[in-house]
Amino acid sequence: FVQATGHPSPPGCHVWNGTSWLDTPGRGWAAPDFAQDDNHPAVCINWPDARAYVEWLASKTGRAYRLPSEAEWEYAARAGGTGARYWGQESDSACDYANVLDKSARRQFRYHSSYLIHQCMDDYAYTAPVARFKPNDFGLYDMLGNVWHWTADCWNDSHADAPADGSARSKGACSMHVLRGGS
Repeated sequence: FVQATGHPSPPGCHVWNGTSWLDTPGRGWAAPDFAQDDNHPAVCINWPDARAYVEWLASKTGRAYRLPSEAEWEYAARAGGTGARYWGQESDSACDYANVLDKSARRQFRYHSSYLIHQCMDDYAYTAPVARFKPNDFGLYDMLGNVWHWTADCWNDSHADAPADGSARSKGACSMHVLRGGS
């Protein structure tokens, strides 16, 4: 996509400085401030970048691609289930299924005590290679943890008045959009 279109890197990225997340100029998908290779997910992607990518993919393939609605993403992530996590209620099983804030990250960073630290180790303080963990029951990898996923929905403070058909919310704070999944 980047080679074909010349799409520029965003002007900055949220980077953890040891105590908080800061917008950091000069960081982006090409230089996120930690080691990555082609097996890792793209990071520091803003909503216009995500939209530009799916529009390019649609034009390149002749197929209809778009960002999912928040409801579609939620259904896919939970693999049709209703629990908070597709692997069950035990948060300490997370390291078998997702790259989460765990003892591996705790060793490298200091996190505020209000953050839930999973009592397991996935061996990744930053991003993990794609498909490193077990998939959900739909066969989808990395739906929780690792990186945030953009949806098509405009931001709203609650799910009140959300479309009943699962379509994206086009009303609300449309200068902001919904992220799901975790990072």
